[in-house]
Amino acid sequence: MVAGQQSWSTQTVAGSELVPGVLLLRYRRHSGGEDQARATFVASKATKATAGATSAAVKRRRQLERGQMTRPESMAFEMSNKNKELMNDIFTNCKLKNGFGPSVQATAAATSPTKRPLSPDHPNPALPITETPSPAMNRMGWALRTLLVADSSSCLKDRKVSGKLIRKCAPGTELVDWLVNLSPIVHTRAQAAGMWQALLEEGVLAHVNKEQPFKDKCFLYRFRLDEEGGTAAAGVPQAEDLGAANEHIREALSALFQRGPDATLRMILRKPSHERTSEELELVFEELVHIAALSHLSTSIKRELSSIFVFEAHAQAGTILFNQGDEGRSWYILLKGSVDVVIHGKGTVATLKTGDDFGKLALINDAPRAATIVLKENNCHLLRVDKEHFNRILRDVEANTLRLQEHGKDVLVLERVAKQRGQHSAFKYTVMSGTPAKMLEHLLETRLGQSVGGLDPFLDDFLLTHIVFMPVVQLVDELANYFHCDAHEDAQTAEDREYIINFKKRVIQFMQKWVMAVRHAAFEEPSVCDFIEDLAAEVEADPDLNEETSIVHNVLTQMARYQEDRNQNAGQKWKLPPNGQPICLFSGNATPSKTVIRPDDDIIFRVYCADHTYCTLRFPMHTTAELIKACAADKLQLNRGPEDLVLVEVKSNGERSVFKDNDVSIPTGLSLNGRLFVSVKDHLDALTQLQEQECPTEGVDIDLEILSTKELAYHITLFEWDLFWAVHEYELLYHTFGRHHFGKITANLDVFLRRFNEVQYWIVTELVSTPSLSKRVGLVRKFIKLAAYCKEYQNLNAFFAVVMGLSNMAVSRLQQTWEKIPSKFRKIFQEFEALIDPSRNHRAYRVFVGKLQPPLIPFMPLLLKDMTFAHEGNKTSLDGLVNFEKMHMMAQTMRTIRFCRSRSLGLEPPSPKSEGEVRSYISSFRVIDNQRVLTAMSQKVEPTRKL
Repeated sequence: MVAGQQSWSTQTVAGSELVPGVLLLRYRRHSGGEDQARATFVASKATKATAGATSAAVKRRRQLERGQMTRPESMAFEMSNKNKELMNDIFTNCKLKNGFGPSVQATAAATSPTKRPLSPDHPNPALPITETPSPAMNRMGWALRTLLVADSSSCLKDRKVSGKLIRKCAPGTELVDWLVNLSPIVHTRAQAAGMWQALLEEGVLAHVNKEQPFKDKCFLYRFRLDEEGGTAAAGVPQAEDLGAANEHIREALSALFQRGPDATLRMILRKPSHERTSEELELVFEELVHIAALSHLSTSIKRELSSIFVFEAHAQAGTILFNQGDEGRSWYILLKGSVDVVIHGKGTVATLKTGDDFGKLALINDAPRAATIVLKENNCHLLRVDKEHFNRILRDVEANTLRLQEHGKDVLVLERVAKQRGQHSAFKYTVMSGTPAKMLEHLLETRLGQSVGGLDPFLDDFLLTHIVFMPVVQLVDELANYFHCDAHEDAQTAEDREYIINFKKRVIQFMQKWVMAVRHAAFEEPSVCDFIEDLAAEVEADPDLNEETSIVHNVLTQMARYQEDRNQNAGQKWKLPPNGQPICLFSGNATPSKTVIRPDDDIIFRVYCADHTYCTLRFPMHTTAELIKACAADKLQLNRGPEDLVLVEVKSNGERSVFKDNDVSIPTGLSLNGRLFVSVKDHLDALTQLQEQECPTEGVDIDLEILSTKELAYHITLFEWDLFWAVHEYELLYHTFGRHHFGKITANLDVFLRRFNEVQYWIVTELVSTPSLSKRVGLVRKFIKLAAYCKEYQNLNAFFAVVMGLSNMAVSRLQQTWEKIPSKFRKIFQEFEALIDPSRNHRAYRVFVGKLQPPLIPFMPLLLKDMTFAHEGNKTSLDGLVNFEKMHMMAQTMRTIRFCRSRSLGLEPPSPKSEGEVRSYISSFRVIDNQRVLTAMSQKVEPTRKL
């Protein structure tokens, strides 16, 4: 190692725990014959582009040097300027809004604001977060209490506590038992406890001594009505009250059910850090992952924050959180409500809303507050981190970060893996960022060739996301250089030979893991196939690599299957029908089940011009928009140069979407009923939708009443499983970063996403096309049952589509129809709506799906939202290094796809009644996707009632 060129930088290394980064630890006995072993580090140099450079790097590795890492005598933390700048960037990556954003027109400060008292260090989770209960929660508390009091065997009784008589109180365990038995929507004791906590945090319910939040234990609780006394709390409820209470419970209990998880989270966040259990910390962490203000922070920092965030609630608008010039004591994130940012002499310069954060600047710079923060709404909810904990996080991050430098620049940044209760990691460090070559070197030297159980997350993350920062051709070149590192060696010692063989084995293992992780996508680049054949030849010729023969044979078998499949489906052709139907096979595959759309497959489609004349084209899927528009312009005789033309989609509502010249898989990316146009750039306004775009797409005309709902759900699930199976994880990356950046198609993902919209609008189209009220009522009942069967089959993509179709404005306004729906079906539908509720980043759905086992079809739009969240909230590159924390977040979502398909679909078929008709019907629905047209049709079948 050349001094000053490569070095490890760290604040502290615990005890004898040596850094396992890209440094190889070897032991060699002293020449004096002593048995004492000496630890020596061999710095691993990056593999260069040529075999000669690689050989030189290997020689340098063999030159052992002494290395020693000790704990500094003083543990006092002192941040270097460079690291201080790094942490400033981490904590100010989100837009600072403490009065330093763009100025807006000054307005007067809030009238007579009240200065709030200093936040308590440990808020009491047993106390309410509002001054008075909301009407909805008050009403719910009244209804529950009425049913409890009316039940002579209920748990609500007068009891003596410490010699004092407490009217109508009950233990938490018995309240939970009663609520679980009250309604089938409450499945677990934890759900019931959360619902009672929702009442407690609004003051409807309380611990008798105001000392405990709601717990499923023997603590006693009573209702606010019984605390206040009076006539409302006395006596047995009348029959009229009992009926009203039962009716209200039926209608509103699902709303309380939805509030339970949030109330539980707020209760945890008001507990002192040391009282939070590991399960509670995990629950908080899962919430923090989806807060935009924290998206740029590492996983370890989020886990730290989950133990120290404190929940605050402020009831009154106009309350001052802090004043300009005050000492900075806390950092805040808005969970609910809004605040005004006020600066002396300027007035209100900005308004911050839910998800925004403020207050970091004064903590980072140890400076006075730069602005005054005034609550703009009643009942604002915030998360708070106090200065002491904020600074401790900075210290911990720095102390647990290791940096490898070459030529004075960071090339690899590692972070110590925090030990979690009940979990064991074979690796003590995780990669945070690095150059592509150095991360690959770290993988080969420290994460392969070891007998470590389980999947290495870093290796899997790298294999799933390397195409973002290290194209396949570059990766293969690097691997080839490592594998042939002995190409220019003249003489080799036994130790040299052992080292080289071990490195070759690591490359072979890497190839095996690569093929297992990404399957057929690993073979799509010809250079990969050539390299695999090169490996096979060398393994066969080298007896020292005999142990790897089975690995190489397995990889060759996978490659042969891929090539055989490609040859069988060569010449596969698709067509995009002219009347809005989904893409379908035209020729080339006799068994279309699980057919994958490939980049070189041809597709036949139409391109229109402004006067609605068209030409029919046939191109490979990977053809660019530039080539399509040039060919279409020539056939349509537009007589304009390519630079003056654009390729445009005109949607059924008249909206226009322009394609980039380097975009690919254009026909599969069209919306329902969308049409492709070529136009002069300056004449886009002249483009209008075709008349048939406002009509339903063509499909099989069938009477839905004669079809079995379960059979319908069964065949929809089989059909959509094939579409889902064809989507490769890489397509999520292409979709998120832009397929034009990779020159890769997203055709299979496009078709699957289109199917979601097709099912959703099929529901709406069928209902607003049915003039008979009785038939519409029957259809609504059938579609609610269809959603239930899709949920049973774990086809959550179709489940969401059906429920969202029933929630569409054109359907939800059909008041006469919904009034005729039995209460049993309305209640089921309310439960379904609660499950697809998008609040708290689809928390209800995430909790539900987290309990399922494969196979299942996930709600794909949410997975794409997660990918976009990770992409837009985090830079891909930080100071010239790949931000691998971002890659990890994306790989987590991609692994979800893999998990869902980790078992084959084996549904029990229902008794077939009309299998052929059903399969034909569900493959292409009649659909209108123009919301304006759908709403007009809805108005026609059920005109708005006049008051």
